[in-house]
Amino acid sequence: MHPTKQRLLEAGLAMLLRHGYNDLGIQALLSATSTPKGSFYHHFKDKENFALLVIDWYMQQVHAGLDLCLVDKDRPPLERVRHFFELTLQSYRDEGYMGCLLGGLGQELSGVSEVFQRKVEWCFSEIAGRIAVCLEDARKQGDIPADSDPNSMASLLVDCWEGAALRSRLQGDAAPLNAMLDFYFQSAVGR
Repeated sequence: MHPTKQRLLEAGLAMLLRHGYNDLGIQALLSATSTPKGSFYHHFKDKENFALLVIDWYMQQVHAGLDLCLVDKDRPPLERVRHFFELTLQSYRDEGYMGCLLGGLGQELSGVSEVFQRKVEWCFSEIAGRIAVCLEDARKQGDIPADSDPNSMASLLVDCWEGAALRSRLQGDAAPLNAMLDFYFQSAVGR
């Protein structure tokens, strides 16, 4: 990836987390990255295209985290899933509890932009799908009941996480995320 494009995406991610889409000013992004206006429009068609590509870049990081955790055969499947969310929680802590880019943009834009609504929903489905595969391994190993539906359980986990991420952002604290993980793994999966 071109260094200017990567610099803009990285700064854009931080700015979208902090300010949201509507308050993201292209001029502020250009100033923060010392990038000429023409360079922005060389890499991105417009602000919407830029934000959609930030989401793609963010999802590359999410998929890397999923790969790191969910394929770790040294851990039982449920520990792999929990480990992914614990690492995500750590990144939220490092960023000052700004929460999930997908959740933030989804809340801000889903009612006004079908493009963002579809994109964010697709991202959540991708994450849940990857988690469901690991939960299926847990079901096959007898770690969760045989009649469990890994797809529904994975979707529930993502939904609960997003709600807890919002509360965590509001409180500036990990407590809602930790409580949600404890509840999910004690109640929803019986562990």
